[in-house]
Amino acid sequence: MENKIERKLHQLDASGQTVGRLATQIVLFLRGKNKPEYVPHIDAGDIVEVKNVKDLKFTGKKLEKNVYHHYSGYQGGLKNTKLKKLMDEKPDEVLRRAVKEMLPGNRTREKLLKRLIIR
Repeated sequence: MENKIERKLHQLDASGQTVGRLATQIVLFLRGKNKPEYVPHIDAGDIVEVKNVKDLKFTGKKLEKNVYHHYSGYQGGLKNTKLKKLMDEKPDEVLRRAVKEMLPGNRTREKLLKRLIIR
């Protein structure tokens, strides 16, 4: 009497889309909120594949003003990276961070992120 979870593959094209709006779409599919049988405590989400991440669109002066922080835990271990530099080096990391911050901060976050494929 065990219900099998069917996971569909959603392919999204990131060219010309803003990061936030695309990330909300991805989170919806990853958590399974687009399904009528959605229950928060059951992981019934789908697999999401995103293409053309290097063609994301940014409005305003976000490329120059947005800064990502990473702290190692040691003194002087705070590292800052501007969005423009991160987009040049690792464009997939920008989208992955946006999706990660929109997911709930509990044990399921890493499981959900494993089903996000960025090409």
